[in-house]
Amino acid sequence: MLAYTTTQIQELHAEFLHEKGIKLFIKREDQNHPHVSGNKWWKLKYNLDEAKKLGHSKLLTFGGAFSNHIYSTAAAANELGIESIGMIRGEEIFPLNHTLTFAKEMGMRLHFVTREAYRKKTEQDFIDELQTKFGDFYLIPEGGFNQFAVNGCAEFGEQLKTEFAFDYLCLPVGTGATMAGIIAGVGNSKRVVGFSALKSGDFLVKDVKANLKEYADTDFSNWEIMTDFHFGGYAKTTAQLLDFKKSFETKYHIPLDHVYTAKMMAGIFDLLARGYFERGSTILVVHTGGLQGNTSVI
Repeated sequence: MLAYTTTQIQELHAEFLHEKGIKLFIKREDQNHPHVSGNKWWKLKYNLDEAKKLGHSKLLTFGGAFSNHIYSTAAAANELGIESIGMIRGEEIFPLNHTLTFAKEMGMRLHFVTREAYRKKTEQDFIDELQTKFGDFYLIPEGGFNQFAVNGCAEFGEQLKTEFAFDYLCLPVGTGATMAGIIAGVGNSKRVVGFSALKSGDFLVKDVKANLKEYADTDFSNWEIMTDFHFGGYAKTTAQLLDFKKSFETKYHIPLDHVYTAKMMAGIFDLLARGYFERGSTILVVHTGGLQGNTSVI
């Protein structure tokens, strides 16, 4: 079993929150594991259990050169004493960046594939070729995005609902697996607001709906994805975002990453200023970790 540290819920104190009659808290899930942090822990939990149940001693997964998922999967495999293979999109560039250097130090075998080949990552013929090349392995999709990930995040959502009383739950969105799980976990009694880290992230609504339908045949009407706070797109940033990140960290002493959580918090503050959240409500924000991403600002 992957190690897990229970995390705190920290309140943010600010005059503008008091004036609006709103309480704002952050679930510091960035502190749940030194390397498999935030939602990555929950997305991998049942994937790792399934790999063990099926008798696999080798994991294979996909990701870009700066992937939090590659970083976390390598660390998880190392902790559990199993092999890991990372199929990395694009050419190998030396020196390796921080993410890939760490993955390699954790024992992950890195294999670089062209972007054209990478697009075949879900095709059975391509997966069969990988089985022939690398031997038997347990496949974890890019970003850990499958129903095992949704199951883990649903468990996390259920835990949050029993642990703390809130009206809104906010989180960043990449693939939509974490959000789908949390929506199902907290149920229709809470409002879930996601913040897309991707430019043109409207397609995420369809992906989340598909995952919810597969997870539970229930109509969830308690959620929304904000797509205006991507600051240029995935792993991109702007001077405005970096200024916000620095100001936030100085005032509240909570580290953010520029890929996901800084964009989410900037979005939350913008919505607060525009009166999106009802007066008298309590907002719980999930810190999804990924702070290692700060080693590279694109």
